[in-house]
Amino acid sequence: MKSDIEIAREAELRTIETIATKLGISDEYLELYGKFKAKVDLSINHEKLKDDNNGKLILVTAISPTPAGEGKTTTSVGLVDGLCHIGKKAMICIREPSLGPCFGMKGGAAGGGHAQVIPMTDINLHFTGDFHAIGAAHNLLSALIDNHIHWDNQLNIDPRRITWKRVVDMNDRSLREITCGLGGTGNGIPRESGFDITVASEIMAVFCLASDIYDLQKRIGNIVIGYTRSNEPVRAKQLNADGAITVLLKDAFQPNLVQTLEHNPAFIHGGPFANIAHGCNSVVSTKTALKLADYVVTEAGFGADLGAEKFFDIKCRKSGLKPDAVVLVATTKALKMHGGIKKDDLGSENVDAVTMGCKNLERHIENIGKFGVPVIVAINDYVTDTEKEHAAIINYCKNIGVQCKISSHWERGGEGAADLAEEVAKIADSNSAEFKTLYDNKMSLWDKTQCIAQNIYGAADIIADKKIRNQFKKLEDDGFGEYPICMAKTQYSFSTDPLLMGAPSGHDVPIREVRLSAGAEFIVVVCGEIMTMPGLPKIPAAENIDMDDKGLIQGLF
Repeated sequence: MKSDIEIAREAELRTIETIATKLGISDEYLELYGKFKAKVDLSINHEKLKDDNNGKLILVTAISPTPAGEGKTTTSVGLVDGLCHIGKKAMICIREPSLGPCFGMKGGAAGGGHAQVIPMTDINLHFTGDFHAIGAAHNLLSALIDNHIHWDNQLNIDPRRITWKRVVDMNDRSLREITCGLGGTGNGIPRESGFDITVASEIMAVFCLASDIYDLQKRIGNIVIGYTRSNEPVRAKQLNADGAITVLLKDAFQPNLVQTLEHNPAFIHGGPFANIAHGCNSVVSTKTALKLADYVVTEAGFGADLGAEKFFDIKCRKSGLKPDAVVLVATTKALKMHGGIKKDDLGSENVDAVTMGCKNLERHIENIGKFGVPVIVAINDYVTDTEKEHAAIINYCKNIGVQCKISSHWERGGEGAADLAEEVAKIADSNSAEFKTLYDNKMSLWDKTQCIAQNIYGAADIIADKKIRNQFKKLEDDGFGEYPICMAKTQYSFSTDPLLMGAPSGHDVPIREVRLSAGAEFIVVVCGEIMTMPGLPKIPAAENIDMDDKGLIQGLF
């Protein structure tokens, strides 16, 4: 079969005005970025869509990730094409890809096979410049902090307690720890700092959780950048930074409209890390899509224990969104890995390993049920799968009372996802969802963290030294006690050990660090080693990306 980029290149794109017409968006609300991309002016929400009913919200999530891959984005795109194939008015809302993983280990992130969003190369490389705007906004705040200290430091900021780093949208391990301000008095105050990747920026999280441009400015102003010498928090608004940063983000804040291979509409907007942040596309694009389409498919990063939990407990809690159905993606290869098979041996049929791996699938199903949302399992069909392996998954799901559908969207596009789409629409239309969050705002921060660890990860308890416990207490004393918890841990396991696959239980979850995200309005609880600035692998994907003599990009997945 042809590569993803070959399939995308051969697609006949329709003008973005044509795609917008399918949603009832007139030209006055479009800001064109060439023929096939556009920003949608958010004024459409209060000028045209305010009295329209919301469509059905469908979350696509997955089992715990493995090197074998699960295909969450591919399934999301395929499901939208499947819904449109059976006559539904549907669209997709997903995150924008980061340049770092694109040139690192992961490659492109626009779906795959015959279930892609296009123009694929544009989406993966710069797109409409949103990430550049977010990086510039973040680094403007960094510059204002150092400038304030350099001149007179009226806020009495302690250079040793500055928590705000700088960002760049690239994997660059050399920038994790830096010393800035060297070279004499004219260059500022020497201090230790570092870089995160842009998708780990709190500006990115704020950008994706804000309900409108005014809420965006308020949240930016509330960001805590560090502490005074008397250990009092210092906010961005005290530096008069919120106005200029909002102006930098004004255009980027409008959702990006593109299309799938089958010319169905797609919003691709925002892209926070699924570890250090909540891993979901922007609230404004999701809410706008719900006014424009009858069915909106969105996704959350990593497996359901991280992505779906944060989608429910952070994004939905903060925005008032209520999902109608959840699609849980699994592949036979990933289940075999959770069943104990090594990556090199996944090509052979192994029904026993698939069945053993279904314990991971079952744990995620049970977890989703705790939020009151109905779930259906989607087997992302690979050409190497066997009927017996598929039957094993379907029977396992049947025995625990869950529907399971095979979807061959990768090979056959929307037609291959039609059966899945029919069942998803039926579940979403049943109005059987009784959405609820896992914990109440009034619970203590420690109890919220313990609730997630025990109810979602199957842990016996959480553990932390006295210093960490005191941090929880100080955050509550400073007025942040009602914030939700954003867990930062390995995505590969329910535990904090990435090699412990399947469905482990009874383990302890050690807490290494607690971070405040006052603008995003959540508390990041770091468990184990989490990288906010990834490094490149030994052979990065960048080495295989090039341009041929016809000017065509090669090697981008």
